[in-house]
Amino acid sequence: MTSTTGTVPRTRGTRPDTPLLIDTFGRTARDLRVSLTEKCSLRCTYCMPEEGLSPIPDDRRMTTDEVVRLVALGHRELGVHEVRFTGGEPLMRQDLERIIAGTRAACPDLPIAMTSNGVGLEHRIGGLVEAGLDRINISLDTVNRAEFAELTRRDRLPSVIRGVRAAVAAGLDPVKVNAVPMRATLPGAPDLLEWALSEGVQLRFIEEMPLDADNTWSRVEMVTAAEVLDSLGTRFDLIPASRDDPSAPAELWEVAGHTRSGGAPATVGVIATVTRNFCAACDRTRLTAEGTVRSCLFSDAETDVLGVLRSGAPDEEVADVWRGAMWGKQAGHGIGGTAFHRPKRSMGAIGG
Repeated sequence: MTSTTGTVPRTRGTRPDTPLLIDTFGRTARDLRVSLTEKCSLRCTYCMPEEGLSPIPDDRRMTTDEVVRLVALGHRELGVHEVRFTGGEPLMRQDLERIIAGTRAACPDLPIAMTSNGVGLEHRIGGLVEAGLDRINISLDTVNRAEFAELTRRDRLPSVIRGVRAAVAAGLDPVKVNAVPMRATLPGAPDLLEWALSEGVQLRFIEEMPLDADNTWSRVEMVTAAEVLDSLGTRFDLIPASRDDPSAPAELWEVAGHTRSGGAPATVGVIATVTRNFCAACDRTRLTAEGTVRSCLFSDAETDVLGVLRSGAPDEEVADVWRGAMWGKQAGHGIGGTAFHRPKRSMGAIGG
């Protein structure tokens, strides 16, 4: 078999004999995103409908042990080198600490991250770090309380800020804050960066994608990465910074005159998911909360690996089904092209 490191050459015919999660465009998926639930404590307009998503029946959602087994299988058999737990909101899972602890026990050297909206995080961050959490990204689009309440349909900004500070105090480094710029919040982008610099967290702006449940996304109304940089430039001098990992989606800028703890330059990132997409370097594979593999956010094709696992199949059979799902990964999302179709599921149902 091919080594679990390195690049597998592009092959259009039969899938090569390799344990890796490769596709026909020569990409290898090593970054696993696992959605744990469709439930969320917020209702962000670009992600969820106001009434929330239709609930997943309990018997269709992955259990604690099933999540751990599939993550461990991905790491051991398929070359996965990082896992990130997402939602919905992963804090809505009462067994989140057990999921992380089980993953750490099964995969001692696997970096474990999670993405959270931060609501209630202050009460659980200690247990999550003790269980084995290494990194966290917290979603926060504005530090204006009225704007936050309108955008998320919940008045929970103070709780999110306490969660950010608790993550920093718990020793997680870096703590990253993800912001989706909207027309209403764009003027406050410099305020958000000012706040992030004062809190010692790394801010990243992410272009809005057509993954909202209300189907209101518009390419014309979407705030672009260039517009974000123009807005930040009214208050800050930004210097392009190098990017060590070409698969990392964020383009980084150093913020002149500002440093992080330890003296390193403070940075701000912009993820141009639409206007400067990074599909050609994508290294992600996704599991939904129901245990289906999605090779791309924008593909409606899902492969049920949980069903294979529950049938009593050995890990190698489950792994091969997963490999087959990734082999068919599409070239890119194609937003803006005539053939583009929005996925049927919203971001909250897929997992970020």
